[in-house]
Amino acid sequence: MRTFLILISSLLLTQLVFSQDLNIAERTYNQGRLYIYWGWNWGWYTRSNIHFTGEGYDFTLDKVVAKDRQSHFGVDPYFNPGRITIPQYNYRIGYYFNENWDISLGMDHMKYVVQQEQTVTISGSIDGTGTPYDGTYNGDDILITEGFLQFEHTDGLNYLNSEIRHTHHLFEKGVMRVNLKEGAGLGVVIPKTNTTLLNKDRYDEFHLAGYGLDILAGLNFTFYNIFFVQSEVKGGFIHLPDIRTTNSTSDNASQHFFFSQVNIVFGGIIHL
Repeated sequence: MRTFLILISSLLLTQLVFSQDLNIAERTYNQGRLYIYWGWNWGWYTRSNIHFTGEGYDFTLDKVVAKDRQSHFGVDPYFNPGRITIPQYNYRIGYYFNENWDISLGMDHMKYVVQQEQTVTISGSIDGTGTPYDGTYNGDDILITEGFLQFEHTDGLNYLNSEIRHTHHLFEKGVMRVNLKEGAGLGVVIPKTNTTLLNKDRYDEFHLAGYGLDILAGLNFTFYNIFFVQSEVKGGFIHLPDIRTTNSTSDNASQHFFFSQVNIVFGGIIHL
């Protein structure tokens, strides 16, 4: 999270410097135009307390570590049309309602994987499950293993969101224009949670589990005012009060955490 804050601060400082030193002639590049992009993300998550409830158990795991699971870069699957949804990806379509502001709708397909073989503290009770984990806990240590818990939003941690973004033209060089972008958004989170808990049957379905908020900054390189490449740093908050964990509707989990992303995307501008 500290890396994300440093990147955001650096980009905002860059904007202030350019706004003071550069005066670009007023031109209409964007107003009334659409854009669409596709790309990939690499993510980081803060530790999270996860509360599990269901028939025979009610317990909380404290400060659980989770990581993303981005695919190794290569032609396959990143550029294989049949497999491009396997890596962590971002897509977005937006509309410039004036020269410097746009509104957009997009998906951040992240992956959230609770790390196995980590020791966390547990508080609460597990009773009548017929597993070695039955008992009452009060801040005790427990090792997360597959026999106890597998918990992943791997297909994925799907953040469907709407954003408003501001574009600041920095400078032009031949057919290339360089822009600074900042924005904020909100949306819903629809994870496909892959979970095995206390020897119950595996669950792996899409479910509307909560909501998210985000802010971002990006550096955009546009060529011929037709296509572009863009880097983004993005961070936000995700709250998931209703995570399905088994095939029984009485079993669920809840958690919240902060996230950060680095995104590389490419797209095109549609002239209406």
